[in-house]
Amino acid sequence: MPEDTLLQRRHRVLGSASPLFYDKPLHLVRGEGVWLFDVDGRRYLDVYNNVPCVGHCNPRVTEAMHRQATTLNIHTRYLDEHVVRYAERLTATFAASLDTAMFTCTGSEANELALRLARFASGGTGIIVSDYNYHGNSASLAEVTTALPSPEPFAAHARAVPIPCLYHAPAGTTEAQLAEEYAANIAAAIASMQAQGIRPAALLIDTLFANEGLPRVPASFVNKAAALIRAAGGLFIADEVQSGFGRTGDHLWGHQAHGVVPDIVTLGKPMGNGYPLAGLITHKALVESFGRHAMYFNTFGGSPVAATVGMAVLDEIEEQQLLKNAQSVGAYVQQRLQVLAGKHSIIGDVRGKGLFFAMELVRDHASKEPAGLEARKVVNDMRENGVLISKIGAGDNILKLRPPLVFNRDHADLFVDTLDNALSAI
Repeated sequence: MPEDTLLQRRHRVLGSASPLFYDKPLHLVRGEGVWLFDVDGRRYLDVYNNVPCVGHCNPRVTEAMHRQATTLNIHTRYLDEHVVRYAERLTATFAASLDTAMFTCTGSEANELALRLARFASGGTGIIVSDYNYHGNSASLAEVTTALPSPEPFAAHARAVPIPCLYHAPAGTTEAQLAEEYAANIAAAIASMQAQGIRPAALLIDTLFANEGLPRVPASFVNKAAALIRAAGGLFIADEVQSGFGRTGDHLWGHQAHGVVPDIVTLGKPMGNGYPLAGLITHKALVESFGRHAMYFNTFGGSPVAATVGMAVLDEIEEQQLLKNAQSVGAYVQQRLQVLAGKHSIIGDVRGKGLFFAMELVRDHASKEPAGLEARKVVNDMRENGVLISKIGAGDNILKLRPPLVFNRDHADLFVDTLDNALSAI
């Protein structure tokens, strides 16, 4: 079928609110490991999709899904050992205080549930987020989203604060000074709420700040932010939908790099390697207290199939030593990207952790003017040459690079060589 015909059919039944990547949309029909294949059989190296963290169509995961789906799939109002074993194994990867799981199907649901718990625990409604965030598409989350257009006005009970980045800090500013300056913004947001009679409920952030462009934040900033919201009676919610499941290489969870223990951690995307599995982890006292006033029930969240798939993902991460791979291959990619930064003046900064990278493109190193149009050209040129990436940031000028965790050095060389050519063509 001609792609323009499929595009017209898609637009007719899905509408314009459902976007597509690239100037020339890609018609994919198959995936395997780090590769995606289009309708003509051409393969593309996936350096963007963190959902299939253990590889597209991973055999262990798909076999586990099939095996359980042909045995039993029912909701959690019946006793089933799969969900219990999965919750036991999952919570064991967190700090001791984070000992209880609640399962959903999507990250949006997980963050919505986290806000509900925070409001219950704090007695407040006030939410603090970053000034370039995305945490989901429910009504409550849409009205605190700042990274995507939305018809909902920004919520009166919410405050958006800027996130520090050492690359953008004035010359001579120390990490400690930058952390204090931006923590003061959070303190001011809390004071603003309280002045209007709004009790703070939560600080909701991704501790890698993925949508913000993976800024190099001062080491103490996240701890200071967590302390401030707690002192005001609110909870610290760490959104691990993008940063979790070994993405950083040195830890399974992004917040662990900061040495801070959240009150609630939300999970999604890579949790089921493409199967709709998400949830949150928190402490038992909060869930028990909430349970005395409400019942949480999710028809598909935590089903036997979902739990079996989740276990298979953890098995792959552990047995294939994917954290170690993210560390070693990630370091190699960082090294090669730094070489490109010395070659192409449009590269302002290269940053990241494990197998999650950001490359900020600027037109001038002094002003750091965002090179948004150039970033778009690079993304589309890479697609034409068989490598898939994307871009993020308020200036739309930061290349977002997050391949599956099975990415190896050969894949890295192909990616960096193609990127080198795309940058040379600008």
